[in-house]
Amino acid sequence: MIRDETVKLDLKPAGGPSERPISIAIVAMGGQGGGVLTDWIVALAEDQGWIAQSTSVPGVAQRTGATIYYIEMMPAGLGGRRPILAQMPTPGDVDVVIASEYMEAGRSILRGIVTPDRTVLIASSHRTLAVTEKMAPGEGIADNGAVADAVHIAARRQIVFDMNAVAIDHGSVISAALFGALAASATLPFAREAFQGIIRQGGKGIQASLATFDAAFDRAMHGAPPSEAPPAAAAAKLPERLADRRADALLQTLRATLPQEAHDMAFLGLKKVVDFQDAAYGEEYLSRLADLHARDAAAGGTDHGFAFTVEAAKHLANAMVYDDLIRVARSKTRTARRDRIRTELGVRAEQIVRTTEYMHPRMEEFVSAMPAPLARWFLRHRRFYDWANRRIDKGRRVSTYSLRWFLALSLLGAMRPTRRWSLRHQTETRHREDWLSAASGALQTNYALAVAILKFRRLIKGYSDTHVRSLSKFNKVMKTTQTIADRDDAAMWAGLLLSAAVKDASHDSLDGAIRTIETIR
Repeated sequence: MIRDETVKLDLKPAGGPSERPISIAIVAMGGQGGGVLTDWIVALAEDQGWIAQSTSVPGVAQRTGATIYYIEMMPAGLGGRRPILAQMPTPGDVDVVIASEYMEAGRSILRGIVTPDRTVLIASSHRTLAVTEKMAPGEGIADNGAVADAVHIAARRQIVFDMNAVAIDHGSVISAALFGALAASATLPFAREAFQGIIRQGGKGIQASLATFDAAFDRAMHGAPPSEAPPAAAAAKLPERLADRRADALLQTLRATLPQEAHDMAFLGLKKVVDFQDAAYGEEYLSRLADLHARDAAAGGTDHGFAFTVEAAKHLANAMVYDDLIRVARSKTRTARRDRIRTELGVRAEQIVRTTEYMHPRMEEFVSAMPAPLARWFLRHRRFYDWANRRIDKGRRVSTYSLRWFLALSLLGAMRPTRRWSLRHQTETRHREDWLSAASGALQTNYALAVAILKFRRLIKGYSDTHVRSLSKFNKVMKTTQTIADRDDAAMWAGLLLSAAVKDASHDSLDGAIRTIETIR
């Protein structure tokens, strides 16, 4: 005879069959206070006598996705019985979705947890670029418009504005702004004062968090628009004169040698190359650009609005301002960079900022920054090269503003006057001239193709491994384009190749486009 030893629990319902918890999903990247916001909401519910439960599924911020925090809450049942709450959001059953960044709101819609019959979407309209967006060889930033269109359709109600800016303005973090927007949404049956009381229980930054909460609450109550596009940057207009004598001479040379259509772009390029090196480098930029403009005019550029010259003004400057060790070191120690970091973090004047950065220079970067004869000596003597490589080619965590590393980076950045003697400068100059020669050659027979070849320069960016990968794409696109340069539609195919290369980190789309072109040759 088998005995039944099953333990039977008294699982009576905690409430009526129509009762259901309020469910909230929070999607936030690392450092955006998703955990703090979750703790605040749980504490709020428990402070009001409700039962609340939170779970989280961590992601690698900006790579495989943000961390998803999930909260369910409901009043305590009769007799103190606790409800059984879910641990993950279920598509179609989420009351509130809070996104700390605009593209995360779009990803929440794709996951199906934002639905038009139930969900209130609370999201900040600012962007924190994902690593894949930064790695793209050109303009790889995702389209905000697609998210804005989806928000109107997918959510029952939307509260969307730049909550990160609200937090920075009041010296706090975005979690306080999101908490204020949640309070204003009235999706939780708790008074505004109850939300503020939870913030007051915190240990530090209470006044700044309360100010941020109040500002976000008032903004949400006054009907913030579903999305806010940042104002377009004003174009740099050509000034009449400059105070510095040599700078003014460069300006007047630009005005005298280039067409009106290219003035604004060339002025931006001139400022960029002079900042990169010196005024003599600016003269070199204007001289090379004037030569390209002469070729443009001879090819009938007037009828095309001198599009070739305008594109050359942009991309020639980018080609002359390449990323080497000197530029990277100089950028790390510039006052403007430190001020930008303090502003973005909302750091007060009396607070100290320390930054730790991961750097992994390769031996190739060190050698290429040396004078060309010495660099070639290193490359010939492989035993010594390999010995040095074992000591240099490794990752380091650098405290940028410590005395030791700040001095080291400052000294490296101060090597700017030696840049023209370096092997890297010779390599970049040779590559730049080959590219301009290809564009100028196409100008004689196919104006649109010449302009397209100039735009190929968008593909080259970064340093170290990033530069190697981008250069590989550039070479693929250029080589393929040259095989079809005699076709009337070569410019169209060149544009398709560039588009595929810009958006494709793995080369798959680019290789597919190349295979397609091979079938029409």
